[in-house]
Amino acid sequence: MRKEIWFGLSILLAIVVGLFVLMPAPADMTNGHLGLLMLALVVVAIMLGFPTAFTLMGMGMMFAWFAFHSSDPSQATQLTLDLMVQRAYSVMANDVLISIPLFIFMGYLVERANLIERLFKSLHIAMARVPGSLAVATIVTCAIFATATGIVGAVVTLMGLLALPAMLKAGYSTQLSAGCITAGGCLGILIPPSVLLIVYGATAGVSVVKLYAGALFPGIMLAGLYVAYVVIVAKLKPAWAPPLPAAERIVALPEYTQAIPGAYHKGAVPGLMRAIKGPLAANVPSRTLMSNLFVALLPALAFAAIMGVSYRMATAPEAAPTELVEMGAQQDVDASSSGDSGGLQEPPAEGSLAEPPSEGALAAPPVEGAATPPVVSAPSAPAGPEAMEAASRIPAQEPLAKPASNTFWIVLAVGAAAMLLFYIFFSFARLEIFKMLLGSLFPLAIMILAVLGSIVFGLATPTEAAAMGAFGGLILAIAYRRFNFNLLRESAHLATKTTAMVCWLFVGSSIFSAAFALLGGQEIINAWVLGMNLTPVQFMLLAQVIIFLLGWPLEWTEIIVIFMPIFVPLLAHFNIDPLFFGLLVAMNLQTAFLSPPVAMSAFYLKGVAPPHVTLNQIFMGMLPFMAIQVLGIVLLYAFPAIGLWLPSVLYK
Repeated sequence: MRKEIWFGLSILLAIVVGLFVLMPAPADMTNGHLGLLMLALVVVAIMLGFPTAFTLMGMGMMFAWFAFHSSDPSQATQLTLDLMVQRAYSVMANDVLISIPLFIFMGYLVERANLIERLFKSLHIAMARVPGSLAVATIVTCAIFATATGIVGAVVTLMGLLALPAMLKAGYSTQLSAGCITAGGCLGILIPPSVLLIVYGATAGVSVVKLYAGALFPGIMLAGLYVAYVVIVAKLKPAWAPPLPAAERIVALPEYTQAIPGAYHKGAVPGLMRAIKGPLAANVPSRTLMSNLFVALLPALAFAAIMGVSYRMATAPEAAPTELVEMGAQQDVDASSSGDSGGLQEPPAEGSLAEPPSEGALAAPPVEGAATPPVVSAPSAPAGPEAMEAASRIPAQEPLAKPASNTFWIVLAVGAAAMLLFYIFFSFARLEIFKMLLGSLFPLAIMILAVLGSIVFGLATPTEAAAMGAFGGLILAIAYRRFNFNLLRESAHLATKTTAMVCWLFVGSSIFSAAFALLGGQEIINAWVLGMNLTPVQFMLLAQVIIFLLGWPLEWTEIIVIFMPIFVPLLAHFNIDPLFFGLLVAMNLQTAFLSPPVAMSAFYLKGVAPPHVTLNQIFMGMLPFMAIQVLGIVLLYAFPAIGLWLPSVLYK
């Protein structure tokens, strides 16, 4: 029997033994203990291979009937069936879940359009001089493709077919190659648009928009840590990641460059401009030269457009003060400023006592020649069309533009210097690499930025952005001439299957959580955790260790839908932000795909790897990347601004 099977059976046996040891005698068991028994039995049933969704539903219905039967035996069956219907309807009415099938459909369209092959080849050539270039290109490709699809199995499988043979042929270590593919494929769990974040947001009641904004920088940080590890390994152990031969670093130039002397080492922009003006390329059509010059100037044009928009935003005048006054406020002001004029006053009381006027009282003699100044009332404003016409002739004062800040000018100067340096070294070979990236990387990047930008900046809801992403996937498939009826049918069929699985998981989780709460299992866990008098740091460590250990026997879906409803109610007691907790969980749950015995990424890769690549080698290659994930969790916890800065800036 294989080692991973023994490992899984040992965990299963430990759960069963712990269940019998820790549970009280049947005579002393309460409903809360039945809830804990249900939780343990669900984990055991899932490890034995039973479908997760229907295991949750079955266990939830059975133990919910026990809970209702203990209080009202005559209504137990009816209440249990009502609970099932209500929980299923609540899941159906959750509009956040609509984005799941659309994002999944977008991912399958991008996968079927075969964009990953173009992307990997262009990144491989662009990073040819970086140590461990093949492994670095693999991680970057996995990160971009995982962001576009969010489907771990698809990314790992395709990169196993494409990158693993190339790395093994180049002499890369099997462990390093396997680790790069499996760890890079799991980045789709964390980097938005992630289905996991949608599921967590719907389960924990956290805004998916804020989760997407918060997960962006931690995902980039984790991918950067992977790349840094590969570069360090390639430097310290060149035998594990040998550099590419010089022949493979040379980029073939097109025919038109043959008419330009020394084109390979000459700057692309000056060379093209001289060829257009002079007789250097007389036999080359001017349309070819102009189109290549336009492509070469695209970075400068993009930089100018971005800085122009930034300048308009930075110098935009302040919003003019509005003249709208809250109802009732003007009357209060008038009443306070005009005294008793026009205001409601207490009427004089009839028959009340008052000081009688004194006859013959001394009074100041009148001053001769003095007259009482007449009371001049303020002229009333003219009414009618004449007044409106006169007011319209008064020129409105335009708000003055603000001067640009020093930060803008510093960014402009640094960016201009960087663009100048870029074009000094921008040769014809780099122009060809740029055109390859323009046809593979940039379309995906634009689609991803459009989807994420519309969500993060509040231009669209996640559902609307997912619909836009699905439409963008169709456009990409058509643009790359991969679109046909079979592609559309397969993508729709796979998206429907995956969506059905996720939605049934939600239904099962909702029924399970309700039964767990009815039995009082949540109260027992709350009392147990609070009775330990943990500090917030200790509770966070305990929760993350439990989630890390749960990643061994369970997948992330089971962990989210089963255990997050148990952890989330405890966060308020320890003053922990559910958003921050969700980011830590999302980073931690990547271990569910990398930790044995489940380690689905390892099995995805093993299914397409050459026969000589063993499962143990794949597991050994994943271990360093699991350690990097733990380091990423520590960095995120030590510096919460990595995940909370962007949501705090965008959603004050």
